[in-house]
Amino acid sequence: MNIWIAIGVTAFGCYLVKLAGLLVPAGVLERPLVKRLAALLPVALLAALTAQQTFADGRVLVLDARAAGLVAAVVALLLRAPFLVVVAAAVLVTAGVRAVGG
Repeated sequence: MNIWIAIGVTAFGCYLVKLAGLLVPAGVLERPLVKRLAALLPVALLAALTAQQTFADGRVLVLDARAAGLVAAVVALLLRAPFLVVVAAAVLVTAGVRAVGG
């Protein structure tokens, strides 16, 4: 039963956050600082999520095949490769390092 309470509270909280976003006056959304934050915040959150998923294992920092895959993706991005090529390079390098490393 506790899980359903948690799901209900989470759903209600998400609804309230969405409602709060709709109630913000248009003048506030037109401010340059708000526009800049709205443009940069998703990028920062995605970068933090990528770093956490790549270099963390629970509470321990690790340097394993995932880091090699990330390096391969960065190299592919610097070479201006298409998105699917970037993903494929990261997957292949990660799989290759894991296969060699055991």
